[in-house]
Amino acid sequence: MATRAELRYRDGRIVEPDYLNSVDEVDSLIGELLTGPAHENLAQIIHLDRPLMRPEWPDHELLIGVDRAVNLGVVAFTDSEGSVISAGSPETRAAPVYYLAGHWTELSDQVEIPIDIARNALKEFLISGGKRPTCVPWKERFPDG
Repeated sequence: MATRAELRYRDGRIVEPDYLNSVDEVDSLIGELLTGPAHENLAQIIHLDRPLMRPEWPDHELLIGVDRAVNLGVVAFTDSEGSVISAGSPETRAAPVYYLAGHWTELSDQVEIPIDIARNALKEFLISGGKRPTCVPWKERFPDG
């Protein structure tokens, strides 16, 4: 099974994506998100082994973000079964903001998890062919809608 995935997180690279070509590149991506511009700390990943719902429209999305200020991360996953987000502990921040290519995304309360769990989730996502990672505690992303 291939591990190639489209990757979007940089300003100016939303239309033309970068790529993750192997699990070995996950650590480099996490490092770039941690040390790069603060407005590029969230990445969208589309696994290329999964089908398209219609031309150029994937049937899933994985978001992964890291925030160096609090040394925590977040993972969200959406597919035909719904949209979930990592379930952080009650001690984590309320409504953290992450940035995908300069565009802010305010998240729900208590969604941040240790960066190593987020890293492992992306690796599992790649190895599994784009399935929802099992190493993350999940909760419904949009519980009121």
